[in-house]
Amino acid sequence: MSIAQPSVAPAGTIGDESTEVPLLLRAARGETVERTPVWMMRQAGRHMQVYRDLVQKYPTFRERSEIAEASLEISLQPYKAYKTDGVILFSDILTPLPAMGVDFQISEAGGISIEPIRTREDFCRMTEAGPFEPERKCAFVGEVLTKLRAELQGTGATLLGFVGLPFTLGTYLIEGATGLKTGFAEMRALRERDPQLTHEILGLLADRIAQYAAYQVDAGAQVIQVFDSWAGHLPPDEFDEWAAPYQKRVVQAIKDARPEVPVIIYMAPDTYSKAGALIERLASSGVDVVSVDHTVEIDEARRRLDAAGYEHVGLQGNLDPAILRDGTPEEIVAKTQEILSKAGNTAHVMNLGHGIEATTPEPSAALFIQTVQEYEHA
Repeated sequence: MSIAQPSVAPAGTIGDESTEVPLLLRAARGETVERTPVWMMRQAGRHMQVYRDLVQKYPTFRERSEIAEASLEISLQPYKAYKTDGVILFSDILTPLPAMGVDFQISEAGGISIEPIRTREDFCRMTEAGPFEPERKCAFVGEVLTKLRAELQGTGATLLGFVGLPFTLGTYLIEGATGLKTGFAEMRALRERDPQLTHEILGLLADRIAQYAAYQVDAGAQVIQVFDSWAGHLPPDEFDEWAAPYQKRVVQAIKDARPEVPVIIYMAPDTYSKAGALIERLASSGVDVVSVDHTVEIDEARRRLDAAGYEHVGLQGNLDPAILRDGTPEEIVAKTQEILSKAGNTAHVMNLGHGIEATTPEPSAALFIQTVQEYEHA
C-alpha cells in the first residue's frame, strides 16, 4: 500500500528536536542514555482523581477521548502529576473504526458493543464506506497531538501515538465485543468457515491502521506504540498465520512512510504468550522495541532476543502492575531497581508489564516514576 507523504513536517523536524532529541526517543532508537526514561501504559485514566473528577463534565469515554479539549487535558494529567518522560495520546484503539464505516459503543465499565462483521455482506460496510480519511474523520486526534507537541516543546518529554493491530481489532469487529469470555469463538468460527474473508478483513485493517499511524506522526507523535493485545491467545502456528503477517505489514508500512519514527509493539500476557513465549516473533515484526509483560524477567527477554539475532531490538517494561497497586514503597522501589539493573541503560524504556490498575494509589505511581528517574546506572 502507499501512504501519502506528510502534509506537515515529520516528527523529527518539529519543535525543539533540532537542538535536543528527547530522552525516551533516543532510548527507543537504541541509544545508550544518561538515565532510563519511564512512562506507564494507561497512565492517563481512572487511577487519577483529576481524571475521575473530569468524568462529571464528560460522562462517556468517547466524549473524553473524542472531544479535543478533554483528550488534551487528560493526556497531560499524568505528565503534570509525575513528570513522566513519555506522554501518550488519550484515545482508544477503536477510535478510527467509525472512519472506516464501523461504529462502536463503549460503556463506563469498559464493555464494547459493535454490530459484528461476519459475512461478506457485513464487510461491505467497510469496503463501501468510501476512502479512509483520518485527517478529516478523526480530526480531533490530529488536533490533540499537535497541541500536545507544542505543550511539550522544550520539556524533554516524548509524545507517543498508538494504534491497534489487525488481529486484535479484527476480534472486536467479528466478535462484536471483547472476545475474552467466549475464547474468541466467533473469530475462530469465521477463520474456519471463511478464511479468505477473514484475511481480507485483516488486510484492510492493516492498510488503514498504517495510514492512521502515519497521520498521528504527521500531527506530532514522535513514537508509535502498536498493540496486539489479544494475539497471545493464539497458539504459535495460528499466530504465524493470523497475527504475525499483519503485524509485519503495518510496521513495514509505517517504516516505509515515516522511517524516522521508532515503533514499539506490545501484546498482553495470555494463554500462549506468558513467560515471553512469543517475544522473538514480536521482534521479527520489524519494530524497534518490544514491550514485554511482567511474566518474563527483563534480562531473560534480552538474552533470548540476542540469541535469536535481535540484538538491535530494544525492550520496554516491565514492573508488575499488581506490585505497583498493592506493594509497599519498599517493594516498589526494590523491584523497580532490580529491573533497571538487569536492563541497563541502552535501548530500554521503563514501563509496566501491563496497563496501570485503576485502584493504584497515586503516591505509588509517583514513587515508581521518581525511582526510575533517580536511578544511577553503574
